[in-house]
Amino acid sequence: MQLGMIGLGKMGGNMAARLRDKGHEVVGYDAFSEERDVDTLAALVDRLAAPRVVWVMVPAGDPTASTVAELGGLLSEGDLVIEGGNSHYADDRVRAEELAAKGIGYLDAGVSGGVWGRANGYGIMVGGSEEDVERARPVFESLTPDEGGGFVHAGRVGAGHFVKMVHNGIEYGMMQAFGEGYELMVASGLVDNVPGTFESWREGTVVRSWLLDLLSRALEEDPELSRLRGYAEDSGEGRWTVQAAVDHAVPAPAITASLYARFASRQDDSPAMKVVAALRNQFGGHAVTKAEDSDDA
Repeated sequence: MQLGMIGLGKMGGNMAARLRDKGHEVVGYDAFSEERDVDTLAALVDRLAAPRVVWVMVPAGDPTASTVAELGGLLSEGDLVIEGGNSHYADDRVRAEELAAKGIGYLDAGVSGGVWGRANGYGIMVGGSEEDVERARPVFESLTPDEGGGFVHAGRVGAGHFVKMVHNGIEYGMMQAFGEGYELMVASGLVDNVPGTFESWREGTVVRSWLLDLLSRALEEDPELSRLRGYAEDSGEGRWTVQAAVDHAVPAPAITASLYARFASRQDDSPAMKVVAALRNQFGGHAVTKAEDSDDA
């Protein structure tokens, strides 16, 4: 297939490279990349033969909104837009309706795989009509792992980004569990080989996973993780997952706790813990300053 790829960063650039490796013709555009094939969105549209397929892989929010809006004024009836960023699923219906009024198709595609996707393949979760999905299927099949799997047509427009959102929420919980297990083993004073323990879990255990593989790799490079800060950002999808759980009255305690743990990681001197320390001092005389540690009585 011939495909336009808008956004040539860590994800989009590697996706374009994998598609080219599979024999597709990719015309790439990124205002901030010297690897672009054209210098404007209009030039990208002109380069593609109708009916066109354009994949948008730029940051969620205003960059995606403005790009899709501009494409709506450049593309023609019968063209197809695939929106592959981490957008909120509620935005997809609005974009799809606006493009549909011009005869332009729309698919929302959640993409997982990170910087390893070019070599290993990506997980692709798509929302939209069956007709549009089938039209783009050669691209999806080339992006997903060579051994098969990694693709789902999750449902109507919005479903692709919704399941990617849930995927990322689950990822938050898994990462937090590994982090807590690491800290507990280090604190125990009993476990002499924490990196080796994680390495041993990679085969034959029920917690083996790609995340565990990556953690084992990180510990091999830096056994005490001394080169890292105990700070973790959140992409926004963890928040959306928790909000969706509230909206649908679905209990999600593990995902919610992992999100708040990331918030806590950004505080050098947690105000909440100051309140806890003050209360412990009031009822039990447990006075703890910044330079002191104390055990509960």
